[in-house]
Amino acid sequence: MTDTSLFARDGAALSPLQKLRFFPLAVTGGAGSVLIEEGGRELLDLSASWGAASLGHSHPAIRAAVDRALANQAGASILSGTNAPAVDLAETLLRLTPGANDRRVWLGHSGSDANETVARVVPAATGRSRIMAFSGAYHGGTQGSMSVSGHTAQEGATKAGGLTLVPYPDPFRPFEGDPSGEALLAHIEHLLATSCPGDEVACFFMEPIQADGGLIVPPEGFLARLSKLCAHYGILTVCDEVKVGLGRTGIMHCFEHEGFVPDIVVFGKGLGGGLPISAVIGPSWIMDHQPAFSMQTLHGNPICASAAMAVLTTIQTDDLASRAQETGNILMDEISRATSQLPEVGDIRGRGLAIGVELVKNEDGEPHPDLARKTVYRAWQLGAVFYYVGMNSNVLELTPPLILSEAEARIGARILAQAIKDVVAGKISDKDVADFAGW
Repeated sequence: MTDTSLFARDGAALSPLQKLRFFPLAVTGGAGSVLIEEGGRELLDLSASWGAASLGHSHPAIRAAVDRALANQAGASILSGTNAPAVDLAETLLRLTPGANDRRVWLGHSGSDANETVARVVPAATGRSRIMAFSGAYHGGTQGSMSVSGHTAQEGATKAGGLTLVPYPDPFRPFEGDPSGEALLAHIEHLLATSCPGDEVACFFMEPIQADGGLIVPPEGFLARLSKLCAHYGILTVCDEVKVGLGRTGIMHCFEHEGFVPDIVVFGKGLGGGLPISAVIGPSWIMDHQPAFSMQTLHGNPICASAAMAVLTTIQTDDLASRAQETGNILMDEISRATSQLPEVGDIRGRGLAIGVELVKNEDGEPHPDLARKTVYRAWQLGAVFYYVGMNSNVLELTPPLILSEAEARIGARILAQAIKDVVAGKISDKDVADFAGW
């Protein structure tokens, strides 16, 4: 008998080239922080599609904005003519994002094409051939964005010829045993003075929280000190806020926690609230480098730009950054309480509604990827959706919608803790997860 389920049809019709699956999730609808599976089962969404559904599902502000844009559609692009929603969005982003006065905005489809654009234009505009970035960084899935990334999931990707990767400052797994990051800064300074000459480096890509690398929060003051070091050599700082920006960490921009203002800021995922749009904000002498340098036909389309305006307006009017901080504190506290007797939980970290739970095998902190793989599967069975990340595939990642309620946060923490306990008790077998490779 032919399996006609949605997941089976997906397998027969859609290419696995674009699939990163952890369990047989087949969604037919959603509202708020809830996803509805085929068959009607409701699931608490603690991922928001990796942070993209920033306002949750079917948010009225996004629906109204998209409906208005479609009712009187102002073209489909900014390639050969402008439109009001795209210009409004650019002006709003310039107003909301700290930085110098003379800046421009580039609009794209995703964090991937945005980061690729930066990786291309900064060396071209500066005449410098080198780029620096962090090991563990995942700046996108296009060739150009992968070329400046350092994640193990992209080991086969061709890297930029002038790329130098350095460790990310991880207090749980510190470089040379120094959780303050001072040893790492000294290492970077040594590289800039020797094998990676600072006056040849165009830019340094950084994440204010390393997301796919393991939801790692850097030690206090590290990125501010790194920024000063970059400024000394004339190296532009590029802040990838794609997953953790726009209110998720308790303030509008995650880099504001770190006490510095980057030269270039990249947005994506949650900017569109589930629709494909990204943005780069940078100095005009970079962003005006050359017309038609980085363009795609549907860049700046008024539908996605209108959705992004609705997202930014709602974050401000509903004070969703403060809500993310408050709800995130509850979620993290409840996870800590519910897992306090579980030695498999090595670290719980994050800011606001960007939280990582690192799973380990022993007191030495050996990563436990098998536990992570089975935990997200068991959590799906219990009624919650979240995934795992990290260079060792052992960090549970929680990036729920910014509208997550306190009650939902408490439920989510209970499900997460119960899932870990159930896996430790042997309730999920290797066979259960055999079809789901994940990272």
